[in-house]
Amino acid sequence: QVQLVESGGGLVQAGGSLRLSCAQSGRTFTDYAMSWFRQAPGKERTFVATISRSSASTAYADSVKGRFTIARDNAKNTVYLQMNSLTPEDTAVYYCAATVRQMGPNYPTGYNYWGQGTQVTVSS
Repeated sequence: QVQLVESGGGLVQAGGSLRLSCAQSGRTFTDYAMSWFRQAPGKERTFVATISRSSASTAYADSVKGRFTIARDNAKNTVYLQMNSLTPEDTAVYYCAATVRQMGPNYPTGYNYWGQGTQVTVSS
């Protein structure tokens, strides 16, 4: 069983930055590609970023490309999402997800393991 715990969310002004963390336990961390999704009120859960099992590849949603960076530290069993130049449109609950795929797909049903979510609120 894989457990994922997110942290680092909070309230930030537009233009600011936040760094989210997701700690994994229960299984071998390097057996999983890791991804971030987000869900705003009244909206569907959408893909944000993914990083491959080997850390060699990353992919981002167009809406965050150039502003967000995903990284993983296998020694700490942790994946990060560095978020810069935040806008109110980034306001959402952010979820960490894990898949045994080499690279995470950009849709939620491609994942079996999810964290509890962490709230990110960006004021104007």
